[in-house]
Amino acid sequence: MFSRELYNVAHVIGIILLMSSLGGVALHAMNGGTNQDNRSRRFITILHGIGAFLILLGGFGMLARIGFKHGENFPPWLIVKLTIWILLAAAPFLPYRRPYLARWLMLGLPVFGGIAAFMGIYKPGY
Repeated sequence: MFSRELYNVAHVIGIILLMSSLGGVALHAMNGGTNQDNRSRRFITILHGIGAFLILLGGFGMLARIGFKHGENFPPWLIVKLTIWILLAAAPFLPYRRPYLARWLMLGLPVFGGIAAFMGIYKPGY
């Protein structure tokens, strides 16, 4: 197994990749772009997928390093973080299907990121 610090770095790199790809998609949609005319669609999709994978890998790696046992119930802070991860992992389609939500996605990225960071740092209820 790897060190907790290495999992932490993978987690942060994943967050940066995911947030930047979602920001790019939202900005493209806010400027009137569509999914079909996005020449960087494949690149953004790959960055988003790698980012989502690294977040999951780093997060569960850190859980193992802090002593979380397989089979235990997830604490509330982890359920919040997983919910945010699922929402952001599924979000790339949103700005193109509902362009008026692109601005809300851009505004929501730091909010969701802040909530996830708070939960991961302070682990309320754990």
